[in-house]
Amino acid sequence: LRCSCRRWGGLVQTGGSLRLSCAASGFAVDDYAIGWFRQAPGKEREGISCIGNGDGVTYYAESMRGRFTISKDNAKNTVYLQMNNLKPEDTAVYSCAADSAQGSGRHFCKYGMDHWGKGTQVTVSS
Repeated sequence: LRCSCRRWGGLVQTGGSLRLSCAASGFAVDDYAIGWFRQAPGKEREGISCIGNGDGVTYYAESMRGRFTISKDNAKNTVYLQMNNLKPEDTAVYSCAADSAQGSGRHFCKYGMDHWGKGTQVTVSS
């Protein structure tokens, strides 16, 4: 099982946007819980947004609600994270993840997932 994380847009200034994509292989994103996480230097990993595979409800961390949007394209077996109005504090390594267990988006964002994609650096300049 593998997620390949790609970044579109490059380095971004405050207020800018970026779109991350994660192409899954070896499993179908429609059958798994999927999510995006980030980790800034010196900080713990943070769940950004997760879609559970129980009720399918999407969870967003409060600080990113309204700015970030998770989505998936089942035909392309790809998960996306659209990030708008980026701030310097959004600078971190971003990773996608997936899990076959049943659970809510909130649960997975809090406790993490089993399968992780390679992270990609996002830097927001002030």
